Amino acid sequence: MDFNTTKIDTSFMKRRREQLIKFERSVLRELSITLLKKSFQQYFGNMQTGVGMVFDEAVEEGCYDIALEVYLLGSRYSRVGYYGEPFGEIKYRSQEELNNFSTALFEFICFWGNIPNEAMESIKSACGQFVDHWFSEGFHKGKMKYKMRIH
Repeated sequence: MDFNTTKIDTSFMKRRREQLIKFERSVLRELSITLLKKSFQQYFGNMQTGVGMVFDEAVEEGCYDIALEVYLLGSRYSRVGYYGEPFGEIKYRSQEELNNFSTALFEFICFWGNIPNEAMESIKSACGQFVDHWFSEGFHKGKMKYKMRIH
């Protein structure tokens, strides 16, 4: 037996990645730019930058990027939700990732938005709520996709 000629079968990993991409595309079809805009307005619409101007488009688009990533994260976790794990446990398990996204969004907004110090806490809270909202949206949409595909 020759141990030096070990072959690794990557076809399973390749197939799994293709399935994940196909699933993510189907979940993203449920999302619209209108929903992203409404969400941005809901969580950040009344906040202003340090110079008194409403958030510019760059900050808004950065929020969209984070929303999409968190939405896809929630949709990926929806599989274990479909098989019976409660949403609270899944959210607890993914809390570190959600905190990372929330922190990244907060730092992005603070950098580009020129935010005054007195508004920092409210923006940090809004970032956390925004990330939680999109994680939940992705989770529930993904769970619906699993129900439709399997049943």
